[in-house]
Amino acid sequence: MKLKWIGFSVIAISLALIPTSKARASGVVGGNPAVATQDHGSWDTPPEEFREIQRQGFHDGVEGARKDFDNHRRPDVNNREEYRHPHVPESARADYKAGFERGYQQAVEHLYGHHAY
Repeated sequence: MKLKWIGFSVIAISLALIPTSKARASGVVGGNPAVATQDHGSWDTPPEEFREIQRQGFHDGVEGARKDFDNHRRPDVNNREEYRHPHVPESARADYKAGFERGYQQAVEHLYGHHAY
């Protein structure tokens, strides 16, 4: 009879731990998806050394590549209006475009495959 209760206890404890391990694996803390741990090293995260305008360009480049992919267009950063004519101050254009191109390239490699760009 004791063996039956021990087996039942082991199964109950195992089942109780499953949701906790899934939450940890997905980066959710305390079962609340609003409090997730940050994923360092994600392909769509700009390099830490980028300045703010480069980060903005990087994010815009990723979004531009996603739009091209979703619309089945050939990947070409020069076909993106926001790359050719960025809406940033003249003094920030070179940094913005460098960030945009880097984000676009990384997104294309991720979405289309490593040799598409």
